[in-house]
Formats: sequence, C-alpha cells, structure tokens
Amino acid sequence: MKDKKYAVLIYPYFSLQEITCLTSCLTIWFGEELDIIASEKKPYISEDGFQVIPAKTLDEVKASDYSCIILPGILNPLPALHDDKLIQFLQEGKHSDTVYAAISSAPLLLSKAGILDNKDFTAGYFMQMVDIFPFIDGEHFVHKPLVEDGNVITAIGMFFREFAERVLVRLGYDVGSDFMLAGNRAYSENDLTFYWSDADYREFLEELKEYTK
Repeated sequence: MKDKKYAVLIYPYFSLQEITCLTSCLTIWFGEELDIIASEKKPYISEDGFQVIPAKTLDEVKASDYSCIILPGILNPLPALHDDKLIQFLQEGKHSDTVYAAISSAPLLLSKAGILDNKDFTAGYFMQMVDIFPFIDGEHFVHKPLVEDGNVITAIGMFFREFAERVLVRLGYDVGSDFMLAGNRAYSENDLTFYWSDADYREFLEELKEYTK
C-alpha cells in the first residue's frame, strides 16, 4: 500500500460521534495526521452543531492520494448525495487500492459513486432507500453490524467501536485483543489511577512553563 495518508470526508449534517473513536486512535495513539476534506472551503455543521472547516477541497486532492478515506454517517444525506463534485471525487478512486471506510448512512455515497458495485456491504439507513435509489444494490446488502469486502469497510452507526477496530487492523495497527471494550468487570482503585511516564511528565512541565512566566 502507498505511504500512509488518511482523509476524513465531511459534508452537511455529518456525524462526528460515529468516527471519533477511529480518528482519535489514529491521531493520538498512532501519531497520524488526517486531512479533513470537503467540496468547499467553508464551515460544515455536524449533526450536533459543531462547525468544522476542511483543510483541503476536493479540487486539491484525489481519492487515490489516500490509503484510507473515512466517511462519517449523515443525518440528512441528500445534500451530499446530490453533490456532483463529491461523487466524482469518490469515483476517481474506484480502481485504486484506497480503503473506503463508511459508517451508518455514508454507504449511500459509495453506492452512488459505484464503489460498492458487486461488493457486500451494510449500512444504517432505512431500507426503503433501496427502493427509492436505483444505484443501491439490495442483493449485496448484508444485515450485519460490520462488513468488509475488498477495499471497502462498512458498518452500522451503533457499532462505531467495531468499525474503528476493523479499520485500524486493516491499516496495519496493533490494537490489542480488548480494544476499547466497555465490559462489566469490577475495577480496583489501582486500575483507575493513572500516571504519566517520566518522559511525558517532564514534557508537560516544560509546556507548563510557557503559561506560568
């Protein structure tokens, strides 16, 4: 696979909650950088009211530039679904080795772009959409929490943890055997007491000096 380079594609009413488990692991755990990309250089408002300004527009990049493109779910998918620039951007990477990671209703966009042609997938949208939109291949819709087929990973929104884990593993990261599991175990006081490493503690003290001059 190409040198690791990742993007999050945003559009009106996108869901932060469904992808932040994945994006925080990529950036905080593994030190990766993410390009936030969109059709226009303007604030995009998430489904819960956060305003996000993309770093790059789709005119500046190609889908095939990226090892993985993350597509969050969408409360109202219609604006993104009818954004020709966005659909064309996704189409451009159809025959590349780019991994498309789409959760909740975002597989709609991949279907319209032809990325899901002859691929099994799942999604969190209402099944009537299969009847409404002829580009959705209902025969390949799999009623499972998460489906991986070729270079596409899709998931239902409530399985955001499993989605994050599968994408990270696909990208070659070691996430251990109990990745962010909530579990019902009893925790001791020691389990819930946290300390910096000596190096991290010293780094924090140095940063603190900038605020205490």
